[in-house]
Amino acid sequence: MSFPITLSVNGKRLEIALEDERVTLVDLLREHLHLTGTKKGCDRGQCGACTVLVDERRINSCLALAISADGADVVTIEGISRGEELHPVQAAFIEHDGFQCGFCTPGQIMSAVGLIHEGRTGCDPERVREAMSGNLCRCGAYSGITDAVLDSLARMHERVRTGEAA
Repeated sequence: MSFPITLSVNGKRLEIALEDERVTLVDLLREHLHLTGTKKGCDRGQCGACTVLVDERRINSCLALAISADGADVVTIEGISRGEELHPVQAAFIEHDGFQCGFCTPGQIMSAVGLIHEGRTGCDPERVREAMSGNLCRCGAYSGITDAVLDSLARMHERVRTGEAA
């Protein structure tokens, strides 16, 4: 018995027949759709390496069943750039050394994109750190991560202020 779902992943509408209703969203993305940018870290929702956006909200994809994404819009790290042009958060992570080994970076970036969209932190470093606290970095690159998120916030606000596309 298969379980058909329809969802949009990085702007592409997909119809998928799940063979097992217990498949998690991270496994669907990595193993079935070959979108390996989303990392499978702890597989318990504690590290944030698997963070993706579902209907513009940050989620730990290891805790979500793929079937629960039926009808949803899913965005992964592979879907945030515009061709060769990096997303402002990706560019800021590079400029501010917001990574060391890089394993957590896709989840960190997706969480940052989500928190900027949520608009609840402003440019307050403490609120940014709190909003990013669900994403762990074993290397301890937190200072660069916070700086990258704050820089991204400033850049994206400036783009909106000047009428450029965010």
